Amino acid sequence: MTEELHADLVIIGGGTGGCAAALAAAKMGLTVIMTEETPWIGGQLTSQAVPPDEHPWIEQFGCTRSYRRFRDGVRQYYRDYFPLTPEARANVQLNPGNGWVSRLCHEPRAALAVLRNLLAPYVHGGRVTILDRCRAESARTAGDDVASVTVRGGGLQDRAELVAPYFLDATECGDLLPLAGVEYVTGAESQRQTGEPHALEGDPQPADMQAFTYCFAMDYLEGEDHTIAKPGQYAFWRDYRADFWPDRQLSWTGVKPATLEPVRYDLFPDKDWMSLFGYRRIVDRGNFAPGTYRGDITLVNWPQNDYWLGSVIDVGEAEKARHLEAAKQLSLSLLYWMQTEAPRPDGKQGYPGLRLRKDVVGTADGLAMAPYIRESRRIKAEFTVVEQHLSTECRGTEEAEPFLDSVGLGCYRIDLHPSTGLRHYIDISSLPFQIPLGSLIPVRVGNLLPACKNIGVTHITNGCYRLHPVEWNIGEAAGYLAAFCLRRGKRPREVRNRPELLGEFQQLLAREGIELAWPESHPV
Repeated sequence: MTEELHADLVIIGGGTGGCAAALAAAKMGLTVIMTEETPWIGGQLTSQAVPPDEHPWIEQFGCTRSYRRFRDGVRQYYRDYFPLTPEARANVQLNPGNGWVSRLCHEPRAALAVLRNLLAPYVHGGRVTILDRCRAESARTAGDDVASVTVRGGGLQDRAELVAPYFLDATECGDLLPLAGVEYVTGAESQRQTGEPHALEGDPQPADMQAFTYCFAMDYLEGEDHTIAKPGQYAFWRDYRADFWPDRQLSWTGVKPATLEPVRYDLFPDKDWMSLFGYRRIVDRGNFAPGTYRGDITLVNWPQNDYWLGSVIDVGEAEKARHLEAAKQLSLSLLYWMQTEAPRPDGKQGYPGLRLRKDVVGTADGLAMAPYIRESRRIKAEFTVVEQHLSTECRGTEEAEPFLDSVGLGCYRIDLHPSTGLRHYIDISSLPFQIPLGSLIPVRVGNLLPACKNIGVTHITNGCYRLHPVEWNIGEAAGYLAAFCLRRGKRPREVRNRPELLGEFQQLLAREGIELAWPESHPV
């Protein structure tokens, strides 16, 4: 039996962008149904277990008010519930893990608690309904609109048909797009299509996408043995070496992404950038009273467990399952190799004291609930951001292309990990950029909006639009846009293309704390 559930807005996908969209829409008075495939909302921040990747000025400007509230909430969570040292408690910019990838490295469970607290008033008040462990199965359309999405799971007796005037796709892979017949692209475009200097020569490769990763958390207890069972695919991964990689993938050898120059990593100590344990460390026990943690905890999202032997998008279920399992095996093999065979500076082999922290990610196998997906399906949009709009190489050192229809900001290098086409890193400088409203509007469908990495960007520009604060901003803008359109009886395309409506919408965003332009004095 299929029950019918109604709301003003249905959000398929409860990741970083989905949560931001739900907060925005609920704040504007909309009723919202948000689905999420895993038990944890939050996506990159929680179920994928990736501490935020952010730009250098994040503490001062360059993010939305609500994202800053989330960041402040994480710090307050540790102040409220943990015995911090006096020094840590007095640090306004507390970094719980002191990882050097971000100014705020924290446990996934902390992010989950903060997100739930932010949404709690709307959930308790009945305005937001969250269906976790819930997956979209099909969509029904009426002309150029989505009429409903049928989902399964989430505590439902069977299936539910979700009906709303607006829908957001906030899934990690853009899964609602094919179900609803929304035009989209995947993979790597060609130079002939986009004119981008770093796009592919020759034909486009729709199946050529960035590697994805099953992250995991671990601590280190010297003198103890926490060696896991030998993974079934360990022999393959121990010997595997891609033609473009300088050594076996399970080694301490990697490359500098910007130059592809080989480098040697170390696990310890954590004082320079070559040290992997300090890279995404999410707990520095030195911030806490003695005995709070037995050891520091780090999040393993390294070149050694990037999986590039196949995509999970637009492939059959059997192939998808095979790649997901192989990616899990790679991550477990990395841990087993570090525990048993990894060369040590003292001449020994292996660190058996490395302990897989299953509790940190909330799973039985110790791997994140979901893979960290770097590249999604992307809508064919009214406007597509290309490399020429924002790379330093293309624009010099002045500024990125200004967008009159800006709905937010972002800043990150164009950072593409090795791809399923067995191509190397693309890592190039980019300028602080804006998010154009045109990149959120599908070329045809009228009432579906993207809310995360599935906007109108290319394989190249996805490399800097995919990070946490940008995805949050995209989702938040999409939530406000749905609310604005319902309030005014207009369509997203009208809002972008009618100056008076665009101005009114941008005023709304500004009032709600979304920065639309970078300060003129910001560093480049």
